[in-house]
Amino acid sequence: MSQSRNRWMVNIVLVLALLAFLGVSIVPIIGALNKPTPEQKSKLENEAQGKSKLEDEIRGLELVLQREPENQAALKSLLEARLQLLRQGKGDIKGVIEPLEKLAKLNPENTQYTVLLAQAKLGIGDTEGAAAAYRSILQTKPGDIKALQGMVILLLKQKRPQAAIGLLQDTLTTATKANKIQPGSVDTVAVQVMLGNVYNSQKRYTQALAIYDQAIKNDGQDFRPVLAKAMLIKQQGKINEAKPLFDKAAALAPSQYKDDINKSASESPISSPISPR
Repeated sequence: MSQSRNRWMVNIVLVLALLAFLGVSIVPIIGALNKPTPEQKSKLENEAQGKSKLEDEIRGLELVLQREPENQAALKSLLEARLQLLRQGKGDIKGVIEPLEKLAKLNPENTQYTVLLAQAKLGIGDTEGAAAAYRSILQTKPGDIKALQGMVILLLKQKRPQAAIGLLQDTLTTATKANKIQPGSVDTVAVQVMLGNVYNSQKRYTQALAIYDQAIKNDGQDFRPVLAKAMLIKQQGKINEAKPLFDKAAALAPSQYKDDINKSASESPISSPISPR
C-alpha cells in the first residue's frame, strides 16, 4: 500500500472503532455556558475554517463522482474527507457507508473495504447489514481473520455464543482442505485461539484450555496460544502457574509484542480478549 492509502485506512479504523465501541457520536467538548478563552476561540475559528474547506472539498468530489461514479481516487478522497468531518463532530457516519459500498464492490479481492463497511453499518445499528457484509467475505474466504473476528464479536453481542463457536469449529474443520488448495489461507492457530477465547468468555474454561493446548501442540513456536493460556490461568488466580507461560510467550513472540506480554503478566487479572493479536 502507498503511504496515502495507509493514512486513510488508519483514519477509517480509528473513527469507526471509536463509534462502534463508544456507541456515541464524536463531539467537541465545549463549555457552552462559559465564555471561551482566547485559545478556545482561536481553536473554534480554525475548526470552522477547516469545516468550510472540507465541505467545499466534499462538494467538489461529489461533482466528480456524478460524472465518474467509479473514480476510486475520488471515492477514497471523499471517504477521508467525510471521516475528517466525523472527527470534528460535524458529519454523519451514514456518509461513510456509500463510498465504502462502492469501493467494496469495485475491489472484491480487497476484503478490508468490506470489513470496514461492516464496521460502519454496526456504527449505525444495522447489525443485519454488518452480518451480511461479513458473510459475503467468509463465503469466498472462510479464513479471513478480520471477517471471522468481526462476525464472532457480532454474534456474541447478539448473545449467540453457540453460533460463534459453530462458525469457528466449521472453519477449523475445513482448514486442512482449504490450505491444501491455497496454502496459508486459514491461520489455524489464530482460529483456535479465537475459539478458546470464546469458550473463556462463556466460562467454559476446561474447553478453552483444551483448545489452547491443542494449538500449542500443533505449533510449539507460536506465542499466541501460550499467551492465551497464560492469561486464562492468571484470570483464575493461579499467578505462579501463569508466570512461566508468560515468560515462554515473551520468548517466542516477535520483539514488537514482548513489552505488551510482560505488561500483561504484571497487571491484575482481566478477562481474555476475543481476538488473537
